[in-house]
Amino acid sequence: MKIIKLFPGILLSVGVAALACRLESLLPIHLIGSAVIAMFIGMLLNHFLKRTALFADGLKFTSKKILKFAIILLGLSLNITTILHVGKMSLTVMLFTLLTCFGGGYFIGKALGLNWKLSNLISAGTGICGGSAIAAIAPTIDADDNDVAYAMSATFLFDMAMIVLFPIMGRALGMTDEAFGIWAGTAVNDTSSVVATGYAFSEGAGDFATMVKLTRTLAIIPTVITFAFIQLRLKRKEALANSQNSDNLKASFRIQKIFPWFILGFVAMSCITSIFSIPATVVSGSKAVSKFLMVCALSAIGLNTSFSSMKKAGIRPMIHGFIISALVVVVALLVEIAMGIV
Repeated sequence: MKIIKLFPGILLSVGVAALACRLESLLPIHLIGSAVIAMFIGMLLNHFLKRTALFADGLKFTSKKILKFAIILLGLSLNITTILHVGKMSLTVMLFTLLTCFGGGYFIGKALGLNWKLSNLISAGTGICGGSAIAAIAPTIDADDNDVAYAMSATFLFDMAMIVLFPIMGRALGMTDEAFGIWAGTAVNDTSSVVATGYAFSEGAGDFATMVKLTRTLAIIPTVITFAFIQLRLKRKEALANSQNSDNLKASFRIQKIFPWFILGFVAMSCITSIFSIPATVVSGSKAVSKFLMVCALSAIGLNTSFSSMKKAGIRPMIHGFIISALVVVVALLVEIAMGIV
C-alpha cells in the first residue's frame, strides 16, 4: 500500500523531468541544463498547484532515494585511471580552487549571515561540479529543499555568464587550448557549462576541459564523507545540549547511521569501469540514465520549493555565489600563471 502512495509524486517528477529534457533539446545553444529547467518548472507548479498530500511521499522518495541512486550510477562514467592521468596537470589548480571555495566560503557565509548548510552547498557547487555536488551533499547534511534550490540558482546564474565571457577572456589573454581547458575545467561549475565553455574556445580546449572537470567530480567522495562527520558531530552536540543522559545519546549517534553509504556505490562503479572493459554503449547509457534520474530528483526538489520561501533568504546567497565564483576564476588563473601553464 505504501508503494502505491509513491506513484503520484514519482510520476509527476518524471513528467516534469521529461518536459525539461525536451525543452533543453529545443534550445539552439546550450545555455541552461535540463536539471535547472526541471527545478524551475517544479517551483512554478508548486506556486500554482499548491502541493497536496497526494504527491508528498513520492516527491520525498524521488528527491532522496532516486537522487542517491543517480549519484551511484554516475560513477560508471568516471574511469579513475584515465581521469587521474589527465588530472596530474590540473591537480594543483584544483587544490587551490577547492581551498578558496570552502575556506573563503566559510568566512563569506558567516559575514553574510547564511546558515552553514546553504553556504557550503554553494561552495560545493562552485568548487566541485555544480548540481551533482549539491545533489550529493544535500542528503548527507539533511539540507532543506529551499537551500538546494537557492544553491543551484546561485551556481547556474554564474555559469550563464561564464559561457559567454570565458572564451572572450581566454582569447584576450592569448591562452593555449591546454591552458584554457584547465582554466575552464577548474573554474566553471556545472559539467554541461564546462563542455559548452570549452568547445566555444576550440575543440582541443573542450576535450581537455571535459577531462579536467571529470577529475573535479572525484572530489565528491572525500567532500561528502567530510560533511557526514561534520553533520554527526553537530547532531551529537545539539542532542547533548538538550538531554541529561549523555551516555545513551553518545551511543545512539554512530557514524554507521549517518555515513553516506551511497558514495561507496559511486566509488564501486568507478572502480568497475576502471578495472573492467565496459562497452562504450553501456557507459554512455548509464550516464544518460543517471542524468535523467538526477533531473527527476531536481524536479521533485523544485516541486517541494516555493518562491516565497526562497524570497525570505534575500539576495545574500546570490552575493555569496558571485563572490566565491569570481575568486575561483581569479585564483585558478593566478595558479596557472605561477605554474607557467598560461
